[in-house]
Amino acid sequence: MPSISVTEYYAGKSIFITGATGFMGKVLVEKLLRSCKDLKKIYILVRKKKGQSAESRLETLFSCRIFENLLKQNPKVVNKLRVIPGDILEEGLGISAADMVELEQECQIVFNNAACVSFKMPIREAVNQNTIGVLRTLEIAERMKKLEVFLHVSTAFCHDGIEVLEEKMYPSKHDPYRVIESLKWMDDELLATCEPTLIKPYPNTYGYTKALAEQILTSFVGKFPIAVARPSIVIPALKEPMPGWVDNTNGPTGVIYAASRGVLHTMHCSDSTKIDTIPVDVTISGLILLAYFTAIERPNDIRVCNLTQSGINAITWKETSNYWRKYLKEYPLSYSLWYPVATGKKYKIENQIDAFFTHIVPAYFIDLILFILGKKTFMINVIKRLHAGLDLLDYYTARNWTFKNDYFLSLENRISKEEREIFYTNISMINIGDFMRNYIKGIRVFYCKEDESTLPKAKKLHQRLYYLHEATKTIVYALCAYVMYRIYIMFL
Repeated sequence: MPSISVTEYYAGKSIFITGATGFMGKVLVEKLLRSCKDLKKIYILVRKKKGQSAESRLETLFSCRIFENLLKQNPKVVNKLRVIPGDILEEGLGISAADMVELEQECQIVFNNAACVSFKMPIREAVNQNTIGVLRTLEIAERMKKLEVFLHVSTAFCHDGIEVLEEKMYPSKHDPYRVIESLKWMDDELLATCEPTLIKPYPNTYGYTKALAEQILTSFVGKFPIAVARPSIVIPALKEPMPGWVDNTNGPTGVIYAASRGVLHTMHCSDSTKIDTIPVDVTISGLILLAYFTAIERPNDIRVCNLTQSGINAITWKETSNYWRKYLKEYPLSYSLWYPVATGKKYKIENQIDAFFTHIVPAYFIDLILFILGKKTFMINVIKRLHAGLDLLDYYTARNWTFKNDYFLSLENRISKEEREIFYTNISMINIGDFMRNYIKGIRVFYCKEDESTLPKAKKLHQRLYYLHEATKTIVYALCAYVMYRIYIMFL
């Protein structure tokens, strides 16, 4: 066990964070401010967005519900947060000379969490954000005179050609510096033509550019301690800052949300497939501990940690569906297109047939009614976007993944019992039933922002939609039986 505790290490430290306004970034900032009370300062890189200045976006950040309890306990905690206007897409991250001098003199820790998780991003944009952005951040870190650790947040899905992902570095398919250079002279049309071959075996540019970013890190080995965290699919919070907290519909959360709205009725996945997920607060505790151990041990090579479930407390898609149906009765959404019912299909052709009758036909029917009434149609576009999203997700949901996570599992045994309660990473202690209840409730409360007072009305609607669904099924089955009977009579 190290000579100083986690909180003792972070005391007096100044931290630079990219991606602080994202899903994981918000939880990281809140956790550091709440659990490492004696840290000196957190610098967050914030870009202008939709007419908002970087400073005004800080107000938006603190208006997020996850900061409510922290601000009630200590309103002055906001003074420990300092906005650095900038953008990972700009040279030098767009940081001013004055701010750069301050970072050079003050920062000991860097959490590089900025990335775009879109699977549909063209190769040029993906490289610029997920690869060149990392290079720019490393170059800034290199100028920090007191730097003790650079922690880069990667993904467990960045080396798809490897059957068993271990907690070590792997070479990328291509030299990232050559890829960066090639983008300077290739036009968009040529890039679009080359993209499928360039990124193969990756199904999209996300994993490919994250692998390139990891390779970039190796060229900075020896300059300062480096750690790579590879989370799998990050899902709502287990406990902190609030059970079930979520602010996006990425990954399985999007599937559950679409199904809860009565839009998604079928998807391609095997009942026995287990998807590797990890709660966001467990992920953040892992990041904080990984940076801590890397800083005090100063390993010669890059320290890698797979923040993954790896079969521990894993559940199948079928089990997930069962939990969803059970707890959606307790926390239904205030409006749904149809009664929420969704099933997984093992075979693609089976899923396509079901999708035609439960997604496409109803979409055209709804839009036809809207067109007749002179209203704006929308349902066909919704279904097109839904199918596009499911096609992208299919690569990750239709197979089991194998990740080694021995180092991640060892973290809790290397800190005191008291700090295990603060920076918890023990995924074997998760009660799946309680977690799934909070998951479904969290989508309703935090993402959909539906008040508890709307629950009685939502439950009534849920019940009525059920009766309508059952009545419709009965009518359809009766019509099918009648048609078959008439065909039978015709051939007698």
